[in-house]
Amino acid sequence: MAHQVTMPQLGESIVEGTIGKWLVSVGDAVTKDQPIVEILTDKADSELPSPIAGVVTKLLANEDDIIAVGETICEIDESAQASAGGAPAPAGQEAAPETSDFAAPTSPSVRKLAREKDVDLSNVQGSGGGGRILRDDVMAAIGTPSARERMATPPPPPAEALEPSVQPRPPRPAPVAARGTGPAGAFRLPPYVPKDGDQIVPFTRRRRIIADHMVFSKQTAPDVVTFAECDLHRTAVLRDQHKADYKKEGIGLSYLAFAIAAAAHALREFPELNARVLEDAYVKLAEVNIGVAVDTDKGLVVPVIRSADDLTIRGIARAVADIAERARSGKLTPDDLFGKTFTVSNPGRRGNLVGGAIISQPNVGILRLGTIKKRVVVIEHEGEDLMVIHPVMHMALTYDHRVVDGIHANGFLYRIAEILEYGDFEL
Repeated sequence: MAHQVTMPQLGESIVEGTIGKWLVSVGDAVTKDQPIVEILTDKADSELPSPIAGVVTKLLANEDDIIAVGETICEIDESAQASAGGAPAPAGQEAAPETSDFAAPTSPSVRKLAREKDVDLSNVQGSGGGGRILRDDVMAAIGTPSARERMATPPPPPAEALEPSVQPRPPRPAPVAARGTGPAGAFRLPPYVPKDGDQIVPFTRRRRIIADHMVFSKQTAPDVVTFAECDLHRTAVLRDQHKADYKKEGIGLSYLAFAIAAAAHALREFPELNARVLEDAYVKLAEVNIGVAVDTDKGLVVPVIRSADDLTIRGIARAVADIAERARSGKLTPDDLFGKTFTVSNPGRRGNLVGGAIISQPNVGILRLGTIKKRVVVIEHEGEDLMVIHPVMHMALTYDHRVVDGIHANGFLYRIAEILEYGDFEL
């Protein structure tokens, strides 16, 4: 009996997945729980195990096809016999459908709609992440000129060929969103001319997602950056008192854990920073889930520490170690990367003084930590000003001015610095 294997929902926020690589072929015998295909999402990559033991009789999707959750991707027959040496499958078995130029930026349902409505997808500008063509894009394109009709109209001559003093300026084309190049208009990038020694590095899938996310965020959020300097002396004393005990438990007690705890506490007092923007409103979110930027050999990921405001320093330190280890070993699940309400970015030991980060959508704020340096600071002691050497850190808060006013942003950042300077933590 043939069993249909469908695209699973690999996380709460996942509605589709991309076929990354088939690990089996038609005619292969598989055991229960044997990985049969790599599934790629914008959150993480996972291997899909076979739900039963049997023989693969049909592959119904190609590599790079984007498949909606619940759609069938292959069939496995419990009673069929495996093909010898990779021989062709018996008659009646289906090969994977032919690849389409639009398999990557579209889903099967969107391609079907385009065929039904006689829409040429080469004319459609996708509005989804990474230039994905959505159902609404197809509906909006109904009745637009076909590629052949557009080709019948000669393009305007290059701007370099015109003499502005004697020839009219060609009409400015309508702005079109282009990934990584910004809106179209009068400005055009000069063509790339290869030179000896140049190395072209194609975008990886994750780098493409990061690039699209960053461009989207900069185009969407009117962001503002504000800075603060923080004397970490009391937090450093607290850390020194307890880090040996934490180490015995296998937990590293970093300054990052203290910064996350301070941010989580401050978010409760300034809920405008723990929000997301809707169409004509914004939501102050009930949960405080802090995303922590982690650098891996495959690019940056932002796993989430959930209910961070309910955790002690020990709980946060343990969570930071866990997500960092799983991020670098490729063991994060899509749900590990879903649901953040605020983000903290830490440049590490080789960071710089301070820098403003780009907001991770759909958050309205991100806190970037600077390096910690021993500096001369002035303190008041028994009525006198004294110069002492303390560890000092700069912080930068980037916030979305659509929701967050300067008074709230400044108060929020001041409160984080205050908590760190007083060492006001529950261990």
